[in-house]
Amino acid sequence: MAKDYVVGIDIGGQTTKCGIVNRRGEVLARTVIRSDETQDVEVFVASLAEALHRIIDEAGVEGQISGIGVGAPNGNYYKGTIEYAPNLKWGGAKVIEFAKMLSARMDDTRVVLTNDANAAAVGEMTYGAARGMKNFIMITLGTGVGSGIVIDGNVLYGHDGFAGELGHTCAVRHNGRACNCGKNGCLEAYCSAIGVARTAREWLEMTDEKSLLRTLDKITSKDVYEAAKEGDALAIKIFEFTGRILGEKLADFIEFSAPEAIILFGGLAHAKEFLTEPIQKAMDANVLPLWRGKVKLVYSQLKEADAAILGASALAWEG
Repeated sequence: MAKDYVVGIDIGGQTTKCGIVNRRGEVLARTVIRSDETQDVEVFVASLAEALHRIIDEAGVEGQISGIGVGAPNGNYYKGTIEYAPNLKWGGAKVIEFAKMLSARMDDTRVVLTNDANAAAVGEMTYGAARGMKNFIMITLGTGVGSGIVIDGNVLYGHDGFAGELGHTCAVRHNGRACNCGKNGCLEAYCSAIGVARTAREWLEMTDEKSLLRTLDKITSKDVYEAAKEGDALAIKIFEFTGRILGEKLADFIEFSAPEAIILFGGLAHAKEFLTEPIQKAMDANVLPLWRGKVKLVYSQLKEADAAILGASALAWEG
């Protein structure tokens, strides 16, 4: 029997998205499970395998799965491990043989795993905005800030499988915020969904400025976005601040690999009407004239509901 289908899995700090994908990039069945309801990885993998068997049966493709692609925080492409992932409750200070664990529960089906942002980059090359590009940088703006760097058509993994942790480069050198990774001042601490919510809370404490955000008990980045759409001045300034920091760092990244484009992906990228101008302005102001105006700033073209699944599934085709 031909094996013309793959599974795509995107593991996030809060939820894990899974889907069955055919060779045309169509998602035939999908599901979502919680990533944050257990601190025991064995429990999580068992729940994940149960969900996969369910959607494989739903899609009617039992015995036709050629591989499973997984995008995960701190995923090591070479080893199939998730290592010291601070945004996963069951990750923490340890190395998890995730690909082996999942394969064992999926009838020894081949599992290919990488960093979630690398998976997004492969997906964008296969199905989205980066089709035909050989040099670009993918920036994922979600619970954290991830990055996938593609040079000459190949994802940059480095000697140990972890190249491209641009979210943990320093964005604020002095008195920077503590990051979940243990460092201070990381880009992720400012330009992730969590970082935007943190900026909102800090600014509300430091100013008496009127804002719709003052009526909320627990502020999320989505709340800041909704307030900005209502014309809330403080919320708009929060996105300007976030965009400026991100743009300054993108200028550094351009000088590293001279990409054709930088592609923004993830939940926070939904706020592009408030982020694009400050990002572009800061990027242009801080990059060498050699690259000014050369590098396109674009947003993922993958269908929103399926983007993460397609990104992870592309790994299984190539693996």
